[in-house]
Amino acid sequence: MPVRVLESSTPSQISGANSGHSSFQACTLLGVGQAFSGTQNVSSLQKDEAWRVNVRIQGCDLEHGYLCGTMEALNVPMADTPVVTFWEGEIVDTKNFTFFTGKWEATPEDDIRHWTKFQSFSPLMGQVEADGGKSLDLSNYPYIFMRWKEQYFVNVGTDCGLTIAGFYYVCFSCSDGSISGFYYDPNSRFSSFSYCPFQKLELKSTNDGRSGFSFPSYELQ
Repeated sequence: MPVRVLESSTPSQISGANSGHSSFQACTLLGVGQAFSGTQNVSSLQKDEAWRVNVRIQGCDLEHGYLCGTMEALNVPMADTPVVTFWEGEIVDTKNFTFFTGKWEATPEDDIRHWTKFQSFSPLMGQVEADGGKSLDLSNYPYIFMRWKEQYFVNVGTDCGLTIAGFYYVCFSCSDGSISGFYYDPNSRFSSFSYCPFQKLELKSTNDGRSGFSFPSYELQ
């Protein structure tokens, strides 16, 4: 979800390393067309605030650790319409991508600081600190860790007053399809901007998009 600072987005940089591990088994709750609904906490020191968020998976390639989709923020105070962005994701499978981001201005320290906010990451911590988790086999782990990077605004211009400079650290539960995430904005380290540095995303599966909400049709670039 975009946040309120005037910075341009970075181009797509989806790439990773191959360490020969097996891919994830197909997860029915992470398939194309699957929809999720929830909130992102964007509270500041002065005000408690949460934006309603809808997400839909538009593409998923587990073999190559890739997925993409749209994210819709519904009650952004400065916007006259819901703000929709297109994002691309990296699945941490230790074959295509590891827990260390290696780009988007995220340091290994930033990675560890964000991943450790997920309780499900705790059993993996020692091995990740040792080698980035390259020796782990996550194919049957009950959680899937990802990074989501918003690439462009779908229905508003870049002059809308919002930024997509950061990215999300994401944890997906294979058992119930719930998603939790934390937004990392590299600019927050150099700014007096008062938003919480760990903006939390919380989403629930909405039965393949057939209940809870429906998306309008947006033309992707």
